[in-house]
Amino acid sequence: MYEFVLKGGILMYPILLCSVLAVAILLERLWALRRSKIIPNSFVIEIGDLIKRNKLEESMTLCKLNDTPIARILMAGIRKHGRGREVVKEAIEEVGRMEAASLERYLTTLGTIAGISPLLGLLGTVTGMIKAFTVISHAGIGNPQMLAGGISEALFTTAAGLTVAIPAFVFYKYLRSRVDKMVLRMERISMDILDLLQQQEV
Repeated sequence: MYEFVLKGGILMYPILLCSVLAVAILLERLWALRRSKIIPNSFVIEIGDLIKRNKLEESMTLCKLNDTPIARILMAGIRKHGRGREVVKEAIEEVGRMEAASLERYLTTLGTIAGISPLLGLLGTVTGMIKAFTVISHAGIGNPQMLAGGISEALFTTAAGLTVAIPAFVFYKYLRSRVDKMVLRMERISMDILDLLQQQEV
């Protein structure tokens, strides 16, 4: 592995750093975006049941004890209960935007890694070819072994950049889709709870 990095030249180090960051972000987001940690089914069922029975104090307590994004969103709405649908909806949406931003944490960085890794590889290709042509200008083409260093550097960095970029892009799209689905589900649950709160006002 170390020999592979050496053959690729100095630009292999930022590519290697990108790969380490991409793996770290992927593992952190896979752990953070577990459904049980974002939208636990048992909580959603219990909070809906409490609101149907008009037990708003108990529902507030349940939200406080449940440290999840959906609990914080619903608690914002329950706090505004009795002030009209628009006020409750606005409170839910405001907290919802903050929670959605929290779910998207580090995804921009992962997308950036997917974008710059092939560019770093391309830059390595250019520097490698410059070295090869420098050898040609000084020693001619009579010694292929001298050319091999620059050409191999060009190929190694290109391969390394693409090896990092392709999985990073795939996982970025996967995590992005996962976040979007969770945000959509939280919106639906929030609107259902909003309707239940509205019914209690009647």
